[in-house]
Amino acid sequence: MKWPDSSTLAKNPDRLTVVMLAHPQCPCTRASIGELAIAAAQAPGQLDIYVVFLDSPAFEIESDLWRSALDIPDARVIADPDGAEIQMFGVKASGHTLVYDGGGRLMFSGGIVSSRGHAGANFGREAIVELARHGRSSVTSSPVFGCALQSRAFPLATAR
Repeated sequence: MKWPDSSTLAKNPDRLTVVMLAHPQCPCTRASIGELAIAAAQAPGQLDIYVVFLDSPAFEIESDLWRSALDIPDARVIADPDGAEIQMFGVKASGHTLVYDGGGRLMFSGGIVSSRGHAGANFGREAIVELARHGRSSVTSSPVFGCALQSRAFPLATAR
């Protein structure tokens, strides 16, 4: 899978681009944002990070999750009106994280927690760090444990 051509996010041709797509009210995503912060700290200056929050009039976007994402080094926190970016990246659950190389090739897709709402060592976070440090990882996917990414204007299928 390649980087979506119509995305407004800019991938970095010189290093990995990490995109986490999230619902600002999902309690499960708190652990995912914490794990992303750990990965960023373990690979300083090696990742371009986007945390993209579904934005809808149905809920408040600038939640504690939004503020936590702002604290991640090298992260840009983006509001995604009614899920336009989420739809382009084709994910359905909050916390789904994608890692692309400089050419836009998908290197990892999945969750970065070991179970719903639980922080701690996990294959997803390890994959991000391995990709940043070595350019490869034996892990290319992992299960996502988050709430469905949907709004009244942009309903998505139930998350897996």
